[in-house]
Amino acid sequence: MTLAAFLAAWGLHLVAAASPGPAILMSARLAVTEGFRVSVWLAAGLALGAVFWALAALFGLAILFKIAPALFWGFKIAGGLFLIWIALQMWRHADEPLPDHKSALPRSPLSALWLGIATQLANPKPAVFFGAVFVGTVPPGVSPLWILALMAMICVNEIACNLTIARLFSFERSRRAYARLKAVIDRSFGVVLAALGLKIAIA
Repeated sequence: MTLAAFLAAWGLHLVAAASPGPAILMSARLAVTEGFRVSVWLAAGLALGAVFWALAALFGLAILFKIAPALFWGFKIAGGLFLIWIALQMWRHADEPLPDHKSALPRSPLSALWLGIATQLANPKPAVFFGAVFVGTVPPGVSPLWILALMAMICVNEIACNLTIARLFSFERSRRAYARLKAVIDRSFGVVLAALGLKIAIA
């Protein structure tokens, strides 16, 4: 693999990681509700989920989905329903006051990590990106060292993009604005997330 191909893969994935979707939405909401520290673990989970999809694409999951389209269809349905479930929880608790994240106990690092992994695995967008676009930049027979470098690059991109969003939404000014409009914002986020889930399930 050449350096030019590696940089092309880096740029393509950076654009994909920064594009709006469930991961970015979850990073913003968790940062404003539970603080930046929890968001670090969420970002790590999102990165691990992306690495799973990248490795799966490199080792033939995309081919399996083509051979057995019903498997991919079932996966899309399950992923869409997971996102819709999260959206319903956001809508259901929209009227509850925002807890003080400085005194209240946020979710555990393991819980935030798992939320990030589950959010990424429930979203077929990374599967499609890595299977249809990313793999095209990786030549056949690439060495294990290049694969390791690619996985490290994916982690860096995912963590950087999601922590940037989390940092912006974790400031006290952002939190105060969110607290004033919590019901409206939570329901709006819920509608967007449900729409993404529905699109994933039926597209």
